[in-house]
Amino acid sequence: MKRALKMLGAVVLVLILIAGGMFIYLTRGLSEGASLPLEGIDLSETADGTYGGRYEGGRWSNQVEVTVENHRITRLEVVEDIGFVQEGFSQDLFSAVIAAQDTRIDTVSGATVTTKAYLKAIENALKP
Repeated sequence: MKRALKMLGAVVLVLILIAGGMFIYLTRGLSEGASLPLEGIDLSETADGTYGGRYEGGRWSNQVEVTVENHRITRLEVVEDIGFVQEGFSQDLFSAVIAAQDTRIDTVSGATVTTKAYLKAIENALKP
């Protein structure tokens, strides 16, 4: 009986450690990402080409490519994404950026940090 209780205690301890590790991983960079300022973009001086941008923020780190033609964003593509992004999310977001030609758009409810991380990577790609 004592042995069974010790085993049960060890299993519970391991589960608590795993849950704690997962919590730390899932929240790393959360507060910084939620308060991430977006400055917007000015394409009036941006030459045609493809530009790479990156945002580093815990599990929200990503890398994008931005194609500009005639001072307009014509294509956005994810090069690398470390997070857990729902399929189609980035395309919906990128369509909104292309339509607005700016990164100052509404964030996706429930995915504010993910949205801001992508938008910041786009801004970083187009910084002079």
